[in-house]
Amino acid sequence: MKQLFDDTSFHCSKIVTKKYSTSFSLAVNMLSPKIRGAIYNIYAFVRCADEIVDSFHGYNKIDLITKFEADYYTALENGISLNPILNSFQNTVRKYNISDDLIQAFLTSMKLDLNKTEYKTADEYNNYIYGSADVVGLMCLKVFVDGDNEMYENLKEPAMKLGSAFQKVNFLRDLKDDYEVLNRSYFPGINFKSLDYQSKQTIIEEIESDFAEAYKGIKLLPIEAKFGVYTAYMYYRRLLHKLKATPSEKILTTRIRVSNPVKLSLLARSFVVFKFNLL
Repeated sequence: MKQLFDDTSFHCSKIVTKKYSTSFSLAVNMLSPKIRGAIYNIYAFVRCADEIVDSFHGYNKIDLITKFEADYYTALENGISLNPILNSFQNTVRKYNISDDLIQAFLTSMKLDLNKTEYKTADEYNNYIYGSADVVGLMCLKVFVDGDNEMYENLKEPAMKLGSAFQKVNFLRDLKDDYEVLNRSYFPGINFKSLDYQSKQTIIEEIESDFAEAYKGIKLLPIEAKFGVYTAYMYYRRLLHKLKATPSEKILTTRIRVSNPVKLSLLARSFVVFKFNLL
């Protein structure tokens, strides 16, 4: 009854997604049911790795991430794992032919978070974002195109831009915790002890440029994926709008959020745009 175990594993990935991100879960629910599970599986895998390096203080994080990686490759080789998150992820990797270079790039960025606290150059910054966010967008794109390699190649750059935009919004939103709790600063050349208006504006303009390129790709996504991805795009655009309107000094002292009523409003607006083919 391997199928029963697989179904249970998929459900565990869905639970992880819903527990850790109500916003992302809302967007995933707007995807076609036939690809929804695969995106839950990807999110749960990357979330578990991220939690190891960000949250499991007091534990040996190096051992945990090393074992997590080794257990994943054992699962991939055997086609099964008793860890339900790894079991569901390896299933998705196999089904959608997700290349190992994407997974390795992701794990490399996660390992950087174990000891690297500052990104001093644009290359360091861009390489970290590629591994921590862009490749996750590419994993999801593999699911969205379902074997259409030509579409995948055409949409790679916009998918990476969307991943970059999401990650940079998260960096800006989480400045306080990243700097004070985790002792990290991702944006090169920015003084996080006194973030000024111009520094914040430079970051926001960079994110807006990423969003503009990403939107071009969203319009070309398969119908099964377009509504869900556009919903996530709208949520992050709204979050960026709030960050833009928030004084620089307040970003350093609080975490900006989008309320649940606003999320539902964004969902309704996204549905209208999608339903009437306004994308």
